[in-house]
Amino acid sequence: MAGFTTTLKNPTYRQSSFSMLLFFASWGIWWSFFQIWLTSESAGLALNGAQVGTVYSVNSLATLVLMFAYGAIQDRLGIRKHLAVILASVTALVGPFCTWVYQPLLQSHFMTGVILGAIVLSIGFLAGVGLFEALTERFSRRFNFEYGQARMWGSFGYAVVALAAGFLFTINPALNFWIGSALGLIHLLLLVFSRTGEPPVIKKTAVEGILSPASTPTIRDMLRLFRLPSLWLIILFVMLSWTFYTVFDQQMFPDFYTGLFETPEIGQRVYGILNSVQVFLEAAMLGIVPIIMRRVGVRTSLLLGVSIMFIRILGCALVDDPIWVSAIKMLHAIETPLFILPVFRYFTLHFNPALSATLYMVGFQVSAQIGNVILSTPLGALHDRMGYQQTFIAISVVVLFAGVYGFIALKKDDQQVDGDPFMRHSKAAVDA
Repeated sequence: MAGFTTTLKNPTYRQSSFSMLLFFASWGIWWSFFQIWLTSESAGLALNGAQVGTVYSVNSLATLVLMFAYGAIQDRLGIRKHLAVILASVTALVGPFCTWVYQPLLQSHFMTGVILGAIVLSIGFLAGVGLFEALTERFSRRFNFEYGQARMWGSFGYAVVALAAGFLFTINPALNFWIGSALGLIHLLLLVFSRTGEPPVIKKTAVEGILSPASTPTIRDMLRLFRLPSLWLIILFVMLSWTFYTVFDQQMFPDFYTGLFETPEIGQRVYGILNSVQVFLEAAMLGIVPIIMRRVGVRTSLLLGVSIMFIRILGCALVDDPIWVSAIKMLHAIETPLFILPVFRYFTLHFNPALSATLYMVGFQVSAQIGNVILSTPLGALHDRMGYQQTFIAISVVVLFAGVYGFIALKKDDQQVDGDPFMRHSKAAVDA
């Protein structure tokens, strides 16, 4: 408790936390109902599964391209926020863009709308989320605070707006986009007018002299990453697990869930409440997972996350009662922190932490987007042909295989430590 109180006094932690809260709030107010907006016949665009898959696939393709650029640029910028300011400027325009440009194009010139929307939404949000997470993680190492405790406020912001999103959506879906613009504008002003203090001076050890996160990597350093077999092992793991789970959770689950109720309007309101409760729990878990990692280790935490991922997907395939499905959705609050935080720590443990933004973008975000590009449309078509149950079973089998593969392929915490060493509490006690 005393450690967290000290963290709260850290001005960079407070700025980073508020930035995460505002970004995720400006994103979550519309993104939490994006799939429903695309598919709803009464309040949305009434797109079929294949069309929705095309939207997500092209979104992922645009995000994929931007992720490479964002990671490389931010690693060169270090802790400077120039790129973040550009992204926040785009988030402030999501309301007018989606209302006056995106929706009319999707209805009249579908592929033109898909491509333009993918560019704009990826610049501000879909690729932007990885940039803001990577930048905040870098701040956490430079200014001595726990990344999970800052990322927690992002989930808190998402949870608050998700609570209102369902009610706003049933009134007018455009309200969600315009409130997202207002929150994006506040975030932009925060980034422009806030100032980051000087990082504490840290004495260099032999390891820090080589792998110091303060050093500026070269383009050659970034390209060398792709020669590492260990990076491709984690990329394949992410593609088989997180990618399939993302298609399930974002592209399919919202419409599946709201279809369990008597009317779509009731389902949309209940989904908004449920989503909010789930993300509140997720925010709490983001503060708890670092403690869990210290007890069981990075690799074990990551495998636990995949196990819960499998249980949630299969559970939704086996039951169709709204109460049971709601309970199963709460597993997302545990699974997401147990996957995202260990993935970040895995990269800074086994690779050069000076390249953390590039590693996170390429190893996690980009690999996930490649999978989305490949899988979104065929899985959408599979749903159109076989329905949700069989599609969920197929996805769960792939995720189960990913867990087995990860158990074999992922490095233990004391193997190939080319970054910041990780010391479990139990290990530290033994060594002491």
